[in-house]
Amino acid sequence: MIRDMKKILLALLLTFPAYLVKAQQAKHVVIISIDGLRPDFYREDHWATPTLHRMVAEGISADGVRGVFPSVTYPSHTTIITGAKPLKHGIFYNSPFEPDGATGKWYWETNLIKVPTLWEAASNAGLKTASVMWPVSVGAKVDYNIPEYWSLDKNVERTAPQREHATPKGLFEEIETNATGKLDAEKLSSDYASADENGSRMAAYIIKKYKPNLLTFHIFAVDHAEHAEGRDGPHVRQAIAGADHAVNNIMEAIEQAGIKENTTVIVTGDHGFSNIHTAIAPNVWLSQAGLLTKTDGKTTWKAQFHTSGASAFLMLKDPKDKKTLSQIRGVIAALPESTKKLFRVVERAELDKIGADPNAALALAPLEGIAMSGSPSGDAVKPASGGTHGFYPDFQHIQTGFLASGAGVKKGVTMPLIGLEDIAPFAAKLLGITFNAPDGVLYPGMLATEKKNTK
Repeated sequence: MIRDMKKILLALLLTFPAYLVKAQQAKHVVIISIDGLRPDFYREDHWATPTLHRMVAEGISADGVRGVFPSVTYPSHTTIITGAKPLKHGIFYNSPFEPDGATGKWYWETNLIKVPTLWEAASNAGLKTASVMWPVSVGAKVDYNIPEYWSLDKNVERTAPQREHATPKGLFEEIETNATGKLDAEKLSSDYASADENGSRMAAYIIKKYKPNLLTFHIFAVDHAEHAEGRDGPHVRQAIAGADHAVNNIMEAIEQAGIKENTTVIVTGDHGFSNIHTAIAPNVWLSQAGLLTKTDGKTTWKAQFHTSGASAFLMLKDPKDKKTLSQIRGVIAALPESTKKLFRVVERAELDKIGADPNAALALAPLEGIAMSGSPSGDAVKPASGGTHGFYPDFQHIQTGFLASGAGVKKGVTMPLIGLEDIAPFAAKLLGITFNAPDGVLYPGMLATEKKNTK
């Protein structure tokens, strides 16, 4: 009987339907974020990005990726790693709202994330994980982790907290000894493209030495250059060329590790960028209305706008204070038409729909070219320059990019538009792990299929 069962099973295997998607498309997935990545960096030939252009030819690329609101770094990176929008994952801004004045604290710790991460799902499936410079990664369930973290004490050398919170203990020093040489704040500063080079050497070392199944890596100098110069300028061009080289370093490390055939590389970003010419300080209006007073380091307030990038989110000291909220609506309505035309009010229902901070009573979303300032004094409308992000993600320049190539990825596929929340389910499917992305969509057309066995 056992012999007959074996024959039946063999017959079933030989007649199994062709072109089925494999349960596990890749043994290794590397997710690289380029902070401030824009689709034109790989769609247009005048940018020095040969690695990104090669990925376009060899795999999938998107014309644009819709971000979150506000379209800033920490909420965006958390959406990439969770498949959830800020409303659900809990990382609403880069920095939390601090009514008595910003201390410089950011959302650094992974325990602030309210939904499961890809790192956790991969670890629970018995896979090896790694991360280098990823936002909101302090204390993450990651086997080899160099978190993005710095001290509020200016007397503490910037790399010290990263050394302290690296996993396992001594990993930072191990990388210095074997891959990068001694690192300090200057060598990892976003002021210089060399920071991305050093970051890529850190990630490359981990790939070659430990061969993680999932690795996340954050490249950040492009964002710094775009803030200073806008969408184009000599430092922007230098930074994106450096970022492209950093991606190539990762590609070479994958090949040197002998895992190229089983690895998928995903390159994405967190937001696009817009040139700005004007800044609005809505807290000035609240100060003039007697709702916000800051004197001698003391804050007295009924309402404040928490600015995040280009946008501003209204916080009420008493969330049920309808009288103050009505007063603020009246203040906004009484503004000159020349000011009101520079932004729109995003009401709570729309904030819920786009998945923004549930604590905000409303938000102000400026037109492209306009940015919000948190200042409570001075002119409410004034000149500005450079570039920024944080806008409501409903126009092209604020969209980021997406590319993927390697194991399990179709070749020559162009996606018109996807969301940041759609990256996590794609990565999970490639790794063959169970993962619930609360807001993400898995697009089967991005996955390679198993070729029919004609023998």
